[in-house]
Amino acid sequence: MVDGIQVQGTFRAHQVPLSGMKENPEHLKMLEVWMKSYRPEQLFDAHGALVPELRALAPPRELRMSASPRTNGETCEPLKIPSVEKYAVTVEAPASTREESTRRLGQLMRDLYRENPRRFRFFCPDETNSNRLGAVFEATPRAFMLPVEPTDEAIGPEGKVMEVLSEHNCEGWMEGYALTGRHGLLATYESFAMVMASMAVQHSKWLDESLKLEWRKPVPALNILLTSTCWRNDHNGFSHQGPGFIDTMLTRKPTVSRIYLPPDANCLLWTADHCFRTSNHVNVIVIDKQPQLQYLDFQSAKGHCQRGASVWEWASNDEGDPDLVMACAGDIPTMEALAATWLLRTEAPGLRTRVVNVVDLMAMFTPEEHPHGMDEQHFVDLFTRDRHVVFAFHGYPLGIHYTLHGRPDPERFHVRGFREQGTTTTPFDMVVLNGISRYHLAIEALRRARRIPENSPELVEHFNAQLRKHRAYVDEHLEDMPEVRDWTWTPP
Repeated sequence: MVDGIQVQGTFRAHQVPLSGMKENPEHLKMLEVWMKSYRPEQLFDAHGALVPELRALAPPRELRMSASPRTNGETCEPLKIPSVEKYAVTVEAPASTREESTRRLGQLMRDLYRENPRRFRFFCPDETNSNRLGAVFEATPRAFMLPVEPTDEAIGPEGKVMEVLSEHNCEGWMEGYALTGRHGLLATYESFAMVMASMAVQHSKWLDESLKLEWRKPVPALNILLTSTCWRNDHNGFSHQGPGFIDTMLTRKPTVSRIYLPPDANCLLWTADHCFRTSNHVNVIVIDKQPQLQYLDFQSAKGHCQRGASVWEWASNDEGDPDLVMACAGDIPTMEALAATWLLRTEAPGLRTRVVNVVDLMAMFTPEEHPHGMDEQHFVDLFTRDRHVVFAFHGYPLGIHYTLHGRPDPERFHVRGFREQGTTTTPFDMVVLNGISRYHLAIEALRRARRIPENSPELVEHFNAQLRKHRAYVDEHLEDMPEVRDWTWTPP
């Protein structure tokens, strides 16, 4: 009892049971009685050291957890990684063919299992095949300790694919595997990454603190693939549509946090290869599993990813002096930004548009804010110093605005992204609902361009008419218009 109120056995015991020690002698006396109830004189000697019989309970020095090389990354060896170019998609012309990008990553991980049978594992909440990563089963089945039924497939006690429908369980597995010096990847539906967000945050905090200890050895990165993303979970509905994990990791310490948004398969392959080689990081890769347009051949993808962001000359017509910059980050926003650029170049050929794609989100920061941040000259070379930028972003728009602090005239960036509009609908309707469709982007570009085309009013009305046509078509046919669904890049 404290001041006549029951503490022991109630919720108050988990709060501050005694307060005001300096001002309240009665509380101080109660604290003394409480502490003495643990009988410290039986536990410690006159110098405050544990008595010998208690010290003897601890394992010998060489058997303590802190002495195990596995708890300090000392057994870590680099992965044997095949040349990722062998898994690359052949791209004859940009944005002309479609592939399931994550399927190529599955082929790479299959061979990582074969090359590193004791040092690589894949973790996934019951979605390996759904996420187009099923090639791993060609190398090893799922791990399963219970009896196997005749109807089961790719499962057994010898399996090394860790699959269970529990995001936080998989995240814990992945953490433990990395902390003991081994390598892996955790894949999950994007929206359900939030189930494990606090765990990833705590791991990033631990990594950041461990960097301050000279005796800590580097440990392999915590690699997280977010797929089945908000833009292509149109069939599952609002519950499966949410890019919030990007914001969670965007605000972590720059020493450990990394976010990549590869727009196609070849960029994904290079990014995965890079992430598998890093240590003391939390690497987040965001890309969908559905068939998507492919833009860059492997060598072009490699250069683009190494830079973090690039002007896509093949899509631009700015001649070094753009009227507007069309920027994008993420697979679906990239497609919509390119389609908007194609519309503008077709309907308003005098408008000079520069297309910039960002694959390393941290490159948007200044170098003072993040080690991946591009310097001011590089930033200006991409986005100019004073032209307006229409930015199509995979996540919540505030994420891009957050990275722009310290950049020249950040108010000229007009960011469109996920704005919490979702339902069970068609793929294109998702971008329409969130105001990031090619028609919305084209209209915004016409508003923001340095030189507004003479036919701008007619074009705005035409694009709005297309949005109305879309709504009527979707309501009647329950699928997207062919000119949207089947769009590819052709020279304007």
